[in-house]
Amino acid sequence: MSELRLSPSRLGDFMNCPQLYKYRVIDRLPEPLSLDAERGTLVHDILEELFNSPADERTMERALEIMPNKWQSQQEGKPELVDLISSQKEWLDRVIALLTNYFALENPTTFESTFRELHLESTLSDLIYLHGYVDRLDIAPTGEVRIVDYKTGKAPKPGWEEKAFFQLQIYALLYWRNEKVLPKLLQLIYLGNSQVLKSVPTEGELDRTERKVLNLADEIHRAMSEDKWTPKPTRLCDWCSFKAICPAHN
Repeated sequence: MSELRLSPSRLGDFMNCPQLYKYRVIDRLPEPLSLDAERGTLVHDILEELFNSPADERTMERALEIMPNKWQSQQEGKPELVDLISSQKEWLDRVIALLTNYFALENPTTFESTFRELHLESTLSDLIYLHGYVDRLDIAPTGEVRIVDYKTGKAPKPGWEEKAFFQLQIYALLYWRNEKVLPKLLQLIYLGNSQVLKSVPTEGELDRTERKVLNLADEIHRAMSEDKWTPKPTRLCDWCSFKAICPAHN
């Protein structure tokens, strides 16, 4: 069996729909740009740059100064994005609204962020390489570690928090395994509806997360060996790039 390169996103794809995983990872089919994803990328880039500024300059005004250059770079990297946007004013107004929500939830002048876009990785076995990029990782002067992820959508409905935290639990697992330090807090910042979700990880929870990853890896290896990728139709199929070719809909 070949080594699996897994990330929270790819594991999420397989859990949501093995057929989606096949299209993205095995077949590597191209997908059209997602305006929501591209807007999220722009907001993330602005916030990442914001934390490169001195603490007293991390203001909404500074974020607005950063925005034009980041937006220009994004357009240059993906020229087709411009054609998808009917109104640049409406596009940037939405970005500004998300940034406004961020400053209502957090005051970045009051703390230092240790790492942004930190790459975490670990080889769980000879066949499993697990990695991911953390939006922000803060280490307090007293040593406590906080892992933060920005989401430009809305917070999940009650009862779905555990699924939402799976990504951050993987980051916490990787950090714990590499640094021998258990993160103190996991924090999801939802800019779409100005909510913050927090979770305090335990060693037991992260052990269970690791077992879940290993079980999913076994399922993926089995699907690869049998070339069997069972679709999981849901209402999210209407937003899937591959609906037109998916056997669940044809």
